[in-house]
Amino acid sequence: MVYLKNLTAADFLLCVSLPMRVTDYASRSVIFRELYCSFGATSLYLNMYASIIFMGYIAADRYLTIIHPSGTHILQSVRTAHIVSTVTWVFLLAPTITYNIMFFITHKPLTSDPGYCGPLFSTSFSILHKTFQISCTIIFLLVFISLVFFYYSTSRKVLQAQQRQLASFSTDKLVKSRRNMLVLVSILCLCFVPYHLARLPYTFLWTSCSVGQLLYHLKEVTTILSVLNVCLDPLVYFFLCKTFRAQVNFSMGSRMTTQATQESESSRKEVEIVELNT
Repeated sequence: MVYLKNLTAADFLLCVSLPMRVTDYASRSVIFRELYCSFGATSLYLNMYASIIFMGYIAADRYLTIIHPSGTHILQSVRTAHIVSTVTWVFLLAPTITYNIMFFITHKPLTSDPGYCGPLFSTSFSILHKTFQISCTIIFLLVFISLVFFYYSTSRKVLQAQQRQLASFSTDKLVKSRRNMLVLVSILCLCFVPYHLARLPYTFLWTSCSVGQLLYHLKEVTTILSVLNVCLDPLVYFFLCKTFRAQVNFSMGSRMTTQATQESESSRKEVEIVELNT
């Protein structure tokens, strides 16, 4: 539950950072370009990778639940989850703040808006930027590989249980855990794999006349696709959070009940009108 709350916070902050990116497309101001290339871009990356990491934590927590169903492992405690979440935010914020400071110290002055951030980078900052992007890609790969491993291991346990023909509560939990893992893996594959396939090559080849523009447009399209995770993460909340699922079911049930009541009332009035006419 702690990791889900942090995932929700990351999604919310990602949504908050989107208007700056949208304004960046519409504006041709050099000042706004500098603001976006520092605060706007880094806030987008910060919350994007926070979402990725917390999805990894959620998957790890579910996997630990399978291995230690009693919930007695130290990594399954609420206190540990709070500590891990705090350390994660600090771990992400520290390089982000450093990145912004270095950008403002070293960025090149511009007289016109180039349309993207690359021309603002000095030689030293360009190295930092590439290091930053490589580190982000490594984080994604670690989370992605972990999720695939968790899903594979859970699937094996489900298969073994089915082969032993064990129809029990624990088997049902395994099936649900596998479904939850599949949701997480699917979101990562759909939203973030294309982005990283385009992002890293662009970081190193954006100055190339032949492929630079192509990679830039691919990067922009896949960035939009990566933001789609904000729309898909409610699936994670629905499948992994009983409270959220109960609220959704209650809301849908209330709406259907209200609609049925209205239809019944309408039918009753129609019958009364017919009886009066006859």
